[in-house]
Amino acid sequence: HPRFLAFIPSAPSEASVLFDLVVAASSLYGGSWLESAGAVYAENQALSWLVGLAGLPEAAGGAFVSGGTAGNLSALVAARSAAAEKREHRPRRWALLATGRSHSSIQAAADVMDVDVVLVEPDEHGRMTGSALGRRLDELDEEQRDGLFAVVTTAGTTNLGVIDDLETIGFLAKTNDLWMHVDGAYGGAALAAPSRRQLFNGIEHADSIVLDPHKWLFAPFDCAALIYREPEVARRAHTQHAGYLDPINDRDEWNPSDYAHHLSRRARGLPFWYSLATYGTDAYRDAIEKTLRVAEEAARAVADRSYVELLEEPTLSIVAFRRLGWQPADYQAWSERMLAEGIAFVLPSVFEGETMLRLAIVNPATTIEDIELILDQLA
Repeated sequence: HPRFLAFIPSAPSEASVLFDLVVAASSLYGGSWLESAGAVYAENQALSWLVGLAGLPEAAGGAFVSGGTAGNLSALVAARSAAAEKREHRPRRWALLATGRSHSSIQAAADVMDVDVVLVEPDEHGRMTGSALGRRLDELDEEQRDGLFAVVTTAGTTNLGVIDDLETIGFLAKTNDLWMHVDGAYGGAALAAPSRRQLFNGIEHADSIVLDPHKWLFAPFDCAALIYREPEVARRAHTQHAGYLDPINDRDEWNPSDYAHHLSRRARGLPFWYSLATYGTDAYRDAIEKTLRVAEEAARAVADRSYVELLEEPTLSIVAFRRLGWQPADYQAWSERMLAEGIAFVLPSVFEGETMLRLAIVNPATTIEDIELILDQLA
């Protein structure tokens, strides 16, 4: 629905939905080349397009997983494994660097892995910067630094769409021998938009990237791309070994099950691949640019109304604003009324302790008239 603007919604293309029916009916096991070579080949073609957008080497690759949570966990497991391979000793505690604005799945991954999260203070716009990262590194004692294995950056935060300073962070990550992970689950789709591509400068330094086609690349749930600069590092971390798996592991073929914390998997990247093949990448570029224009128009519409106020100018396609004079209960009551009356699905969120509203515009069918209808309901 074009006025489903809560969370990060999904707006799958017609072609992707139709092909998802084919994938479901075929019931392909998408974990090994031996069992589904055609499906794996097609998925890898879709991954290659994303690799090119990010400017990674042609040899980069990975697999499609269920979502950003699974992708972030799998990437960080590979990162720790890579760090362990280089060391003669295990640190007292492993740790990763992130900000308080990082996605909730980063802390969840750290909890599962039993590693510490060292927080870096974001700047006034909510971005991690190289200078802040450098200061945080300088504050750590030798034992704390010894346990560091990765820095987690964000290319489009969920709440506001903020992009970290990937260029300067990438330089520091390299000089400090840290794995650079980019969580672009939502915002990474804007790599395909020429108007925003420069905001991602530095992403080419990443050792791993997560980007969810089921968010802003018009694929159905569940489809997240997990990409590694050096897939072999991830393969060593994730390949499972058992007598019944030896016939697969011994064949030196591309098995998606080797690149994430999974073994059983559906060929979830195929609907995305089919949609790309049907419409072409130019259509994807144009659709993303359209949502960005609507977000810009929405920000102006907010500015034109005396009873609402922008929190920040949108970086990508999330428009966050406050309703002047309202308390949290007012936001909740309004949101429930909008849903009950079938007008829109817009939920309140919290930013720096303040309740606010956010519109996540990822559907090219959403128009400025839809946005104005919602804003008028706040008067």
